[in-house]
Amino acid sequence: MPIDSTDTKHPEFKTICLFCLLILLLLAAGCGKEEAPGTGRQAEADAAVVKATVRRPREPLPEGIVWQTNDTDPVFASPEAVRGGTFHEALLSFPLTFRTVGPDSNSSFRSAILDNQLSLVGIHPNTEKIIPELATHWAFDPDGRTMYFKLDKRARWSDGHPVTADDFAYTLDFMRSAHIVAPWYNDYYSREIERVIIYDDHTLAVVAARPVPDLHLRVAIAPTPEHFYGKLDEDFVMKYNWEIVPNTGAYQISDFEKGRRVRFKRKQNWWAEDRRYFRHRFNVDTVVFTVVRDFNLMWEYFKKRRLDTFALNLPAYWHVKSKTGVIEKGYVERIWFFNDTQQSAQGLWLNLDREIFADRRVRYAFAHAMNIEKVIDQVLRGDYYRLEHGFMGYGAYSNPDIRARRFDLEKVEALMSEAGWQRGADGIWTRGDQRFAVEVTYSLEAHTARLVVLKEEARKAGLELELRRLDAAAAYKKVLEKKHDVAWMGWSTSMRPQYWEHFHSVNAHKPQTNNITNTDDPEMDRLIDAYRNSLDAEERASLSRQIQEKIHEIGAFVPTFMVPYVRQAYWRWWRLPEPAGTRHTTNLFDPFSSATGGLFWYDAERRAETEAAMKAERRFAPVTRIDETYKMPSLR
Repeated sequence: MPIDSTDTKHPEFKTICLFCLLILLLLAAGCGKEEAPGTGRQAEADAAVVKATVRRPREPLPEGIVWQTNDTDPVFASPEAVRGGTFHEALLSFPLTFRTVGPDSNSSFRSAILDNQLSLVGIHPNTEKIIPELATHWAFDPDGRTMYFKLDKRARWSDGHPVTADDFAYTLDFMRSAHIVAPWYNDYYSREIERVIIYDDHTLAVVAARPVPDLHLRVAIAPTPEHFYGKLDEDFVMKYNWEIVPNTGAYQISDFEKGRRVRFKRKQNWWAEDRRYFRHRFNVDTVVFTVVRDFNLMWEYFKKRRLDTFALNLPAYWHVKSKTGVIEKGYVERIWFFNDTQQSAQGLWLNLDREIFADRRVRYAFAHAMNIEKVIDQVLRGDYYRLEHGFMGYGAYSNPDIRARRFDLEKVEALMSEAGWQRGADGIWTRGDQRFAVEVTYSLEAHTARLVVLKEEARKAGLELELRRLDAAAAYKKVLEKKHDVAWMGWSTSMRPQYWEHFHSVNAHKPQTNNITNTDDPEMDRLIDAYRNSLDAEERASLSRQIQEKIHEIGAFVPTFMVPYVRQAYWRWWRLPEPAGTRHTTNLFDPFSSATGGLFWYDAERRAETEAAMKAERRFAPVTRIDETYKMPSLR
């Protein structure tokens, strides 16, 4: 998924016809009034709940099950946290849909919805052990592919309906349906999950198609509210485009205005608020996402208190723009928090369906023409680290021997000449009527300076880059429809490397899949299929490393930067625990994630103190906090 957000419990995809796209765009740009849950399909679902819900057959629970739980791992929230306040965030563009599957659903806003949908179990963000979510207990069958779960009987959907084992069986029906127009989900829930077995309303098993390592990462699925959806039909995509679906997490969308904002409210007496790993978390009452279509404008909004936090990972903001009154006077504090987690596959993604990239030697030359080190040293002030390949930070699953191709004019010259290209009068490589000029699609204005350096350096190597910046939604759509030459982007991460969606030929040469390079290589397919089917953890790790070698060999991805930390500014009335986050935290002010989010809280007294000081033109000591609790050992 584009950065933004993938997690292991909700893999992704979508397709869409041109007509549906036009309708979606018109709806997204509309200026309608606020809409609240409980209307439209929700009202219909409430009226038809008995008809919509299917009570499936129950089976006898096998004997000898050894139940286990985890109520001893350390908590990572602060007991000092208090409830209250409204937290203001920004969106670069309004989402094209509130659906989390189907056409145009794989956007950055999707995580805000999915993070409020719990799964059977979760992963502790520091120990990486299994911890309860919707299930209180679990057990493993000796067959290596079946996991049993006992549901928390208190678990409720946001509309008050109890969560039952039938909701997990319906997940399979839902995700396998052609009506959701989501081939990735159709494949995953057919190929990877065999069935859900129901023993009673609160006891179930999820059976994988075959034994796999880390079984809990495969079968700890989320429920789907059958009482809301009922029987799906061909109108699913349009019917549910803006519907607010019941969820199980701490927050739910309360209202929205298309094109402008979305508001979430914390549930009163949320069923899980006193659970060990949820206690003292998800503290703010309201979260408001406002559309601000320019990153620089977000900064101005932040300084005027219209946003509560701002990401300072960009060196220009940390080193230069932070020299501003609200920070120097101590009204806004800064933090540099190091993490130790999987790194995003950030870089340049070449579309191999473009004739210019058909020759591997040309792809290698393109990589050697990218002066990433100069960008790091000059534009990024040495703050970033070079990403050697797209799957760093995955332990044994990462290949430490791969080294990204460095800027090398001699290698460019040799490769291009060998491929039959010649320098034109203006120094750009040509072959017949073809000129080596490619368009680079990107979305963030803040990245322009990086790309300008790459453009200038590439010209020295005889390559012309045409920089094309679009707003986030338009860039995302263009890339997913495979209409790009080169995409400048990154992907979110998961507990284990995911290759099928990005590099398997089944996802090549068609729109709305994550194989944006259109990689179509039989050996790659063989390795990916073996990786997906492997029964042995060591073999999977070995295959993972081989796949990374193959990706490097194909040369359709040019890795750029690694940022193993988060830097943020925040108004001083927002408080953080000690340490400020977890080993896997990538956003200290993530309000929703069940894994690492909701650790911060609002301090009304500090706000009153701060606003009084601002009015009286009184200063506080500037605060810059550096937290290296979870800094990668290799960086210490």
